[in-house]
Amino acid sequence: METNISNRKALIALAIGGFGIGLTEFVIMGILPDVAQGLNITIPEAGHAIAAYALGVVIGAPLFTKIGGKMDSQKTLLLLMAWFALFNSLSGLAENYVTLLISRFLSGLPHGAFFGIGAVVAGRLAKTGKIAQAIAVMFSGLTIANVIGVPIGTYIGHHYDWSASFYMVGIVGLITMASIYLWMPKLPQLPPTGTSHENKGLKNKELWALILLTTIGTGGFFAWYSYIAPLITEVAGLQNYMVGYAMILAGLGMVMGNFIGAKMAEWFSPLKAVAISLSIMVGLLLVNAIVAINPYAILTMTFLIGTASFTVATPIQMAIINASRGSEMLGSSMNQSAFNMGNASGAYLAGLPIAYGHGIVYAGVVGAVLAAVGVGIALSILMYRRQKAKRYKMAY
Repeated sequence: METNISNRKALIALAIGGFGIGLTEFVIMGILPDVAQGLNITIPEAGHAIAAYALGVVIGAPLFTKIGGKMDSQKTLLLLMAWFALFNSLSGLAENYVTLLISRFLSGLPHGAFFGIGAVVAGRLAKTGKIAQAIAVMFSGLTIANVIGVPIGTYIGHHYDWSASFYMVGIVGLITMASIYLWMPKLPQLPPTGTSHENKGLKNKELWALILLTTIGTGGFFAWYSYIAPLITEVAGLQNYMVGYAMILAGLGMVMGNFIGAKMAEWFSPLKAVAISLSIMVGLLLVNAIVAINPYAILTMTFLIGTASFTVATPIQMAIINASRGSEMLGSSMNQSAFNMGNASGAYLAGLPIAYGHGIVYAGVVGAVLAAVGVGIALSILMYRRQKAKRYKMAY
């Protein structure tokens, strides 16, 4: 194994990749009108590119992880980033609605596999007892993208050309490739587990319960975040330019929450940390619905909810890896698919009360319900573990 300094540089390489992924996933939300105008399509049609990317993540995560699992981790991560850089750059060259959808779908394919494989690699690079911190470093790239990358990318796309935002993502992809090539140590390839052992990992009922938890529980955050713009302008009565500042506040909260979550995973078990985080999110989302009319309160709650939302990321990723022994990389990448399904389902479900004439604040109430269901799933898994341990103790 290489030195600790080398390992830290390797974790930074993973964080740069996370920055690029966070940038491409969220920057399009800020330049949708520019994309629509540039391609002469409607804003809802341009929004289909967001769904196309998410679909790519869901399909690509297990597919690319399965293929990449046969190679060493450095080569796999390099190939994933090469694909990522290529098709994000091609997204900037899209000339119509169809080519935009195709390029965005293809751009999303390596997303889940990179984070899934990267999380396992980060754990192998970590010092003893510091796996949570190592995974948090990788995820820090995604959170920092929301603070720095997305505002810059939105500004460039709006004031120059929307395609430049995607070229920016492509450049980050190339920088990630160089960093992985130069800084990632040659890790010993994991011994082949065999199809039967791998299938055993995927047949673990707890793994699928955790994936369901991710889909529903994190859907609570996306239910709120998807409607943050009208919440800021229509409910709190702030000017449109304040939406950008609010998103930066949320991003700063995500950065802080990411590392708080890693600490929580060390203080408690990963699953207990998830239950605590989602419980806090339930309370914050309900309070937010009550105080949203106050401009100062809404900005404060935006930061707090952003913080709570990312205290979940590292613990749930660790819980998934622990539950998928024998197929850690595949299970880890599937969790990224679950995040994106939570993104889509949360936004859709939160839109239902609005569509039926209720206020924007009800999006956050829907989010609280989804997060509460996530808490219920986490507590059910913990109870199942306790009963299983009790039966095992009685048997022996």
